[in-house]
Amino acid sequence: MGVTKTENFTDSQNEIALIAKALGHPARIAIIQHLLKINSCICGELVDEIPLAQPTISRHLKELKNVGLIKGSIEGTSVNYCIDSEKWRFVQTLFNDLFDTYVADQDCAC
Repeated sequence: MGVTKTENFTDSQNEIALIAKALGHPARIAIIQHLLKINSCICGELVDEIPLAQPTISRHLKELKNVGLIKGSIEGTSVNYCIDSEKWRFVQTLFNDLFDTYVADQDCAC
């Protein structure tokens, strides 16, 4: 597989690709949905909600945190995670802008 030359693409294209990659696993979607539903979470509680082992969930949380979709705070031996609302709104705008460029009445010759 070739090397992706990110410098050949816009910041927006690169950002959408990074977010899409982070969201490209059903466990991560489940984590996001759970965090959106309860608006906060202790990592251990996710094991009760998502049928994966704790280390696996931690790896998925790390990926979501790396792209900024979630943030965490340490309280004793627990880490509380929640949606990063500022980043979430930014991502929503990115994807809305992408979807808004589609012209629904456009005829396709394919």
